Amino acid sequence: MTILKKMSLSVWVENHTQELYSWALHKVSDSELAADLVQETFLAAAEKIDSFKGDSSPKTWLFSILNHKIIDHYRKKVKQPVHMDNQAFSHFFSDEGDWKEINKPKNWHEQENENHLLDDHEFHDILKKCLAALPDKWGICVKLKYLSDKNGDEICQELDITPSNYWQIVHRAKLQLRECIEKNWFN
Repeated sequence: MTILKKMSLSVWVENHTQELYSWALHKVSDSELAADLVQETFLAAAEKIDSFKGDSSPKTWLFSILNHKIIDHYRKKVKQPVHMDNQAFSHFFSDEGDWKEINKPKNWHEQENENHLLDDHEFHDILKKCLAALPDKWGICVKLKYLSDKNGDEICQELDITPSNYWQIVHRAKLQLRECIEKNWFN
């Protein structure tokens, strides 16, 4: 690497680290992981700096590398097996296999009509806790679908999973989120 390219990389680190970190943190919701991904981005940029032709801005190039690092991270996590207890969702169904009725709390209608739950800081904290409790694969799918507004096809392609696997993951994740929110918010 020439001295000029080393200087360029140093300037890029100084100018773009915070924006790259903010983006990575938004995507992975883990400060240590976000910092690691940004560091990996700059290491990859250092290795490939000779291939940077300047067709895009350095910032665009670095964000492209970071996005690939994030996708690779999620792909690795999705490949990890999820271990479940066979009875994990039995309390949602009757012995005949029908859905059980849920008992809504007494103040449910007040919550529904006047406030948006996502504007409630206590609820938001509980939701974050419940999302964090999901198996990694499930949490990734839910975050991509509901927080990043990606469609199922995009998620399947990014995570290299089949559509039927994706829908099964989302269904199970919603059931677990429901249970967690019922226990922690309504009770």
